Amino acid sequence: MTRASAEGHELPPLFRDLFPTRRVEGAEAEVLQRVQHVLDTEIAPTAAQRDRTGGYPHQAIAALKRTGVLALALPRAWGGMGASQELSLELMLRMAVADPAVAQIYKVHDDLVREIFVYSPHALRALLARRIVDEHMILGMAVAENGRTADSFMQTLARPDPAGGYCISGCKIYATGASGADLVAVSSFDPVRAHKAGNLRAGVRMDLVPRDAPGLVFHHDWNRMGQRATDSGTVTLDQVRVDDGWNALSPDAVLPQHVSLRFQAGFSAILTGIGIAVLRAVCAFVPEHARPWGAAGVEHADQDPYIRRQLGEIGTDLFAAYCSVMQAGRMLDGYEHGQVTRNAVAMAASAARSVATRAALRATTEAPGTTGARGTDAALGLDRYWRDARTLSVHDPVDWKNAEVGRHLLTGWIPEPGLYQ
Repeated sequence: MTRASAEGHELPPLFRDLFPTRRVEGAEAEVLQRVQHVLDTEIAPTAAQRDRTGGYPHQAIAALKRTGVLALALPRAWGGMGASQELSLELMLRMAVADPAVAQIYKVHDDLVREIFVYSPHALRALLARRIVDEHMILGMAVAENGRTADSFMQTLARPDPAGGYCISGCKIYATGASGADLVAVSSFDPVRAHKAGNLRAGVRMDLVPRDAPGLVFHHDWNRMGQRATDSGTVTLDQVRVDDGWNALSPDAVLPQHVSLRFQAGFSAILTGIGIAVLRAVCAFVPEHARPWGAAGVEHADQDPYIRRQLGEIGTDLFAAYCSVMQAGRMLDGYEHGQVTRNAVAMAASAARSVATRAALRATTEAPGTTGARGTDAALGLDRYWRDARTLSVHDPVDWKNAEVGRHLLTGWIPEPGLYQ
């Protein structure tokens, strides 16, 4: 059982006084101190190399495992730290400053732990909690399918195995974190159970499958311009046998209504972290290496009023994004305590996603422009920030978030819970 520390800790500022220190109390304080040390000394210094080579970041994830952070979102009743949603978002953002690919892999684990410990059977919770706490087990996800629309599913089928359990066959895409996970959360559809029950929901499964299960194949075909080290490629399942005891989703389980909103808030945190990372890199480069424009009449580039103005605007945009992300986290926590409505959380999450997307894309596009031609050197690698932000930003259209907020403001419309709203 994790015990709370009597003393809190200060996490270092993300960037000077615009993003100041963060006070952390309780059981998670010492863990997050260790995580920050790993981010600063092991993960951030090697992020550019991982971007160049791609593939799953095994060493970085192993370093995180040693900190004990994988139990952060695990409820206290099951031996975890029971951290708030807001604190998880702060951590994802800090991870993204160091390496957004690592942040996205951690995000999947954090989200799945929070979700599964709401609806999974009691026996599975006990077994899963022990493995997370004692073995530092990390969860990956293989859910998305290549349907006609982004929210198409139920093409991966689960059939009863005459020897017991089920056999799963199908193909998954965008399987973030799956290839290096200890257990992979795989969604599938059992048409027989759905037919007997008379509803589709009864046929939906979420099995936790060991990475080395026979028939589970990782194709390592992720070849995108950004987020290269997530290894979010294709996963195929050919008669993968699963025990019913590892099905986290009981047919009669009540599903949480804010899962999609939590996912959106996490993306916003990572986007904001990418923006802060490029701002830090540029602000370190300009005073030392950039040349001032002749007409500026100054000795050093950091004295140029236009550079100051541009980086100041980018910084304030990112500050607004940071505040929006933290507010979304507080609203998620409030919803789980029955203090706010789901729609209030939906508006906060959509607003954060909108602000964070704009701030990150502006930062990664415009901040490098203050470095001059010298800033385009491949060794500096400023392009990876834009590539990561642009890749993550198209996960789902931010215009839909803006339109939903606008529709609510105009008519009072409340979105129905769904995969992306």
